[in-house]
Amino acid sequence: MAPNLSAHMTVMQNAVQRASKRLLRDFNEVEHLQVSLKGPGDFVSQADLRAEQSLRDDLNRARPGYAFLMEESGAHGSDNWAWRWVVDPLDGTSNFLHGIPHWAISVGLERRLPDGSSEPYAGVVYAPVVDEMFWAEKGAGAFLNERRLRVSARRDMQQAMFATGIPFAASSDWQRSSYARTLEALMPQIAGIRRFGAASLDLAWVAAGRFDGFWELRLKPWDIAAGLVIVREAGGYATDTRGGDPRAEGDTVAANPHLHPLLCAAVREGLARG
Repeated sequence: MAPNLSAHMTVMQNAVQRASKRLLRDFNEVEHLQVSLKGPGDFVSQADLRAEQSLRDDLNRARPGYAFLMEESGAHGSDNWAWRWVVDPLDGTSNFLHGIPHWAISVGLERRLPDGSSEPYAGVVYAPVVDEMFWAEKGAGAFLNERRLRVSARRDMQQAMFATGIPFAASSDWQRSSYARTLEALMPQIAGIRRFGAASLDLAWVAAGRFDGFWELRLKPWDIAAGLVIVREAGGYATDTRGGDPRAEGDTVAANPHLHPLLCAAVREGLARG
């Protein structure tokens, strides 16, 4: 039986589906896109900007009092927000621009708590090319389309498949060396490591049990806002390297409960040897 969508989730899914239609058209004509260079290895396309505007218009129309934090246009709305949308209109932009069909729209919803802090409350990660909608709300479980999700049950590192994000030209020397040390430590212990180039989908795939874990350093809030909720509602852990909030600095480790402490330890070791 299909799960019932809350009002928030209905708004989120409708918004990403509408934004995805133009993105799919642009993806099918990717060689014709007008592309500007935002930084080394970090491209922004007209498709990206149009998708962000579509999402902002739809979400604001449905919930006019909510604030925004968006990848391309930054923060909008009151600093004293009670609810905030955190939006990546096109996660996996480099894949998109190279014609690689592994990219997603990510929309997270954060809620302000009485003590002034905030928490990830709901998330949607939608992969339009394969029509996979990963979604979750706090306390309501995680789903792929209409199917309930659970993280993998693997306990043995030798059977584990992990995902990561390889540092690129814009990354610091510290990030590159830390990653290399972590990779060196993990490779002899595990079944494999994959780098597909879209952190939101890496997190969603951890929730779906396709990956047993994921790590990446210095991610942005819009990279993880939706994925954190989806992993946690699927029974996994999603923290920084020491079990804290990954939104603070962006260092993110997600895995099933058995492998999460082992993956955190490996990433911490890579950092400590720097």
